[in-house]
Amino acid sequence: METSIGDVEVRNVFKIERTGAHSHIRGLGLKDNLEPLAVGDGMVGQSGARRAAGLIVRMIKEGRIAGRAMLITGDPGTGKTAISMGISKAIGDDTPFVSLSASEVYSVGVSKTEGLMQAFRKAIGVRIKEETEVLEGEVVQVEIDRPASGVGPKVGKLTLKTIDMEAIYDIGNKMVESVIKERVTAGDVIQIDKGSGKISKIGRSIAKSHDYDAVGPQVKFVACPSGEIQKRVENMQTVSLHEIDVSYLAVFSGDTGEIKNEVREQIDKKVTEWKEENKAQIVPGVIFIDEVHMLDLEIKDILKIRASDEGVELEEVALDILARIALESTLRYAMQLIAVSDIVRQKRKGDMVSTNDIKKCFSLFPDVTRCMSIFEENESYFTKLT
Repeated sequence: METSIGDVEVRNVFKIERTGAHSHIRGLGLKDNLEPLAVGDGMVGQSGARRAAGLIVRMIKEGRIAGRAMLITGDPGTGKTAISMGISKAIGDDTPFVSLSASEVYSVGVSKTEGLMQAFRKAIGVRIKEETEVLEGEVVQVEIDRPASGVGPKVGKLTLKTIDMEAIYDIGNKMVESVIKERVTAGDVIQIDKGSGKISKIGRSIAKSHDYDAVGPQVKFVACPSGEIQKRVENMQTVSLHEIDVSYLAVFSGDTGEIKNEVREQIDKKVTEWKEENKAQIVPGVIFIDEVHMLDLEIKDILKIRASDEGVELEEVALDILARIALESTLRYAMQLIAVSDIVRQKRKGDMVSTNDIKKCFSLFPDVTRCMSIFEENESYFTKLT
């Protein structure tokens, strides 16, 4: 819808939200005691997982789980992403929540390490406290003087009042444009930031509530402010570390690509100073990586690089087995098997490390998990030895 106020055309921009696979989810559907509802907040089923997720949300809000990882596993279509979306809704807007798919890490124009680093810094918020001077009051009258020719800057007068006082302010062309854009009229209660000139509509004065027989749901009636029109207010703004990185890089370097570690170190140092001076507060957030198994695609390449560095030639099938061992055990354990498998290869005087060499070393040198199971099965024997 387009309207014109004077000679300025104002266009309403409506926010359009498409219906997605999880757009119906509004939370985890739990009671205050974390008991799951049969149907609640768009969630159905998976009662145990929802209850566990609710416990995680409570620990996040209490700040008791910072720096920890949570793995949600299950077959396709069992609701893993739905639970993560429920967690994001239950956490609220105060806690940063970043959701990305592992495939996005491979598709971005920057390196995978940089992509993950940016995602982590997006999930760390900095709540900055700042004091600003504002003008706050009820609009009594708006006068706008336009040039007779229609060309040139506009000037005007804005009359504001509170319960205790009334004042008239001369406004320039930029402020006139803001007044027209925000559709400020007599009876509106507004707040003007003196530093930026931004106009914010708080609502409409209760004294003007009888001017119309019916109003829309977006109209909010508020009392006329009291005290001085010009006052200092304390604002809390939450920005992420990544937003600070990008703004710093754009201002001082004119670049928006990969962010160097030196830049991040300077920003971390500055944020630490703000924290010590009680000007800022660190807000730990949550990062959710969907399809995390996609990140395992690099394991095979890592093992290949490691084998090349040690001068070991691996058969393709042997490399696949090592990658599978790394997934089921640890990458460190799989890398350690390369050297011992090469010793077995030398003993049999072979050209390349084969699957049999890997399997033999795998049976001779168990990983931590298998060592623990062996100890538990023979606990009585080891106890007698001690």
